Formats: sequence, C-alpha cells, structure tokens
Amino acid sequence: MVTRPAPPLRYSIADDLRARIITGRLKPDERLPSEAQLAAQYRVSTPTLRNALAVLQGEGLIEKVHGKGNFVRRRLHQVTYVGGGHMAIDRDAARSTLRVTVRMTKMRARGGLASLLKVPLHSPLSELLCVGYEGDSPHSLIRFYIPRDLTPVNVRAEMPCWASVEATLAEARPALADTHEEVAARLPTRSEAAALRISTALAILTISRVSTDITGRVAEAAHLVLPGDRASALFTTHRMTPERPARR
Repeated sequence: MVTRPAPPLRYSIADDLRARIITGRLKPDERLPSEAQLAAQYRVSTPTLRNALAVLQGEGLIEKVHGKGNFVRRRLHQVTYVGGGHMAIDRDAARSTLRVTVRMTKMRARGGLASLLKVPLHSPLSELLCVGYEGDSPHSLIRFYIPRDLTPVNVRAEMPCWASVEATLAEARPALADTHEEVAARLPTRSEAAALRISTALAILTISRVSTDITGRVAEAAHLVLPGDRASALFTTHRMTPERPARR
C-alpha cells in the first residue's frame, strides 16, 4: 500500500481559513488576527503562515492592506473591458460605491514613451495614474500618457466612474479616429500588486492602447491593468453585409 505524503502545511492552513470565510465565520471586511497570532494558533513559522495567506490572496479571498493587516475581501463585482477605453461593472453594483482616484504628474518623454507617442525625446507629457475602486477595494488601474498641450485643465483628484475620466480627457483634444489595443495576460509587478492589493501570484489582464486623433496625431497612450479574478474583456465586431440586388 502506497502512503501519500501529507500536503504542505500552507495548504492545510489555507483550507481551514477558506472554510471559515465561506461559512461566514470570518465576514467580509473583517480583519484577520495578526500573522504572529495565526502562526501561533496553527503552530507554524511565520513564513509558512504567510505562504498560506498568499494562497488565499491569489484566490481573491483576502487582501493585505499595508500597515493595517489582512482582511477578508468583500466580493467585488465583475469588471468587463468592452474596448475603446470603456469598462462596465455588474448591473447590481451599487453605483454610489464606485469611484476613481486620479493623480497627475508632469514628465518628459523618454525611450519607449517617445516612440509610442511619436514625439521627440524629452517632449513634455502628463501621466495620469487612475485607480478604480469599489468601496475601499481597488479593482482596476490605468496609466494615461498624454502630450502636455492635450492635458485637460479640470482634472479632479476623484471622479465617480471611468466614463467621467474619459469625458474629461476628451474635452482637451480633437475627436479620436483610430485606437490600437493589445491584450495580454501575465503576473503583476510588485507595484501593480501593491496598488491593487493582490498577490503577485494572481494573473492580471493588461491592455495597451494607443489612440490617434482625426489629425493623425497620437493623442494618448494608456496601459490598463485588471486583476484576473474579477475581470474579462469583451470585443464586438460589426460586419457589413453586402446588399442584395433588388428583384425585378
């Protein structure tokens, strides 16, 4: 008879905590005991306990808030990217809980950015770092890179939704004519994981977008990051059907 080895302790701990979350013994937004307390409770080392928490972070069940601890994550609604910079969230989401924070920084075009925006090196640009939130939990991240003269003057530090961000950007530029989008899946960088409060082991959906206005000028480049546990992309193609000749 072959005896199977016991699973690593981190999975046993993760199974127990997962069961407590699913059954409601640990409720959404509830703070977990400290890592030292949990390690003592399960009689394991702190690194082993952190590995167990990383499993649950990767599943989107808990999130680590810097300086505050680990919290049970409230179920976030699904975010759907529908192309052209537009994002939709589940219809049953409470609209009052949605918001986008915006931080604008002045910078100069270097290397890849200069090539992407088709501007000379050191041209003045603006970077808009936008983080979408549902309640207090981040669900999406976008960095916009815009020629300085196309930067809107009325950028607010917080907006109610992504549509407000797009409308604000549109006020300062000619109408867009073409948008090229590239979609990929990968693991997040440490800074992306920290901004979205996710594990570095959770896959993300990334969309790189370059938009050209009706004059042929690149009006903006954008980089979108969406956590894989709550995001999808939907693209619809409208095809023209040839007209049939009229019957005589």
